[in-house]
Amino acid sequence: MKKLIIIFLTFTGLAQAQPQIKWPDHKKAVIILTYDDGLYSQLNIAIPQLDSAHLKGTFFLSGDLNYETIPRWRKASRKGHELGNHSIYHPCMSANDNPVASDHYTPAMILEEIGVMNNFLFAVDGKSSHTYAYPCTETTVGGKNYVDSLRRSGLIKYARVGGDKDAIITDFKNLDPLLVPSYGLEDNTTADQLITYVKTVQKKGGMGILMFHGIGGDYITTPALSHKKLINYLAKNKKDIWVATFQQVMEYISKAVNEK
Repeated sequence: MKKLIIIFLTFTGLAQAQPQIKWPDHKKAVIILTYDDGLYSQLNIAIPQLDSAHLKGTFFLSGDLNYETIPRWRKASRKGHELGNHSIYHPCMSANDNPVASDHYTPAMILEEIGVMNNFLFAVDGKSSHTYAYPCTETTVGGKNYVDSLRRSGLIKYARVGGDKDAIITDFKNLDPLLVPSYGLEDNTTADQLITYVKTVQKKGGMGILMFHGIGGDYITTPALSHKKLINYLAKNKKDIWVATFQQVMEYISKAVNEK
């Protein structure tokens, strides 16, 4: 009898450990590549590397665009890359030494800014719906949390926050679509670190989101070779890993969870 109980509990534990969602084409895990701030190094290095491997990324843009970069971002969108909302002025707490401080903002002010950026992005990519990444991964402005205000506004359905290498999502039923965690990279993250993270996501059968900034340049820089090795690994393992944009994956998850 004890053996039966042990076997039952073991089986139950294994069953609970299985992924809650079946990924497309029998994939075993999901990786989302996100890039913040609309940097030149992303246009010059990241996108060509992604294109060569036929992979798509999500690029969170702020209002710091110009006559030179807008056509390039429009071209990236036409190739299947996602353009996301990172607010107009990228306000952050003054302690972060950001050009625009969020200390004097109110939730209403940041919502207005997000709305304007949505319109700006529509002018670039022609899409009426965009995902969001909180500037500096901060969910507060002026000392007030604005997540629920954002939720009520209807401006954004899915939003990404920060996290670390342990930010691997397996509990999709309780995942807040406006607080989706990601692995925020530091300067000079190595290819081994990146690939180790992906392998852990694979092992857990979950979803992992990488938050890049500069690729081979700019700031919070991931070396171009490290990024390239990661892209090569993902391309080599495309049979098991679904690499898609943030919006594509979140729409898939939302539908899968609602169907349960």
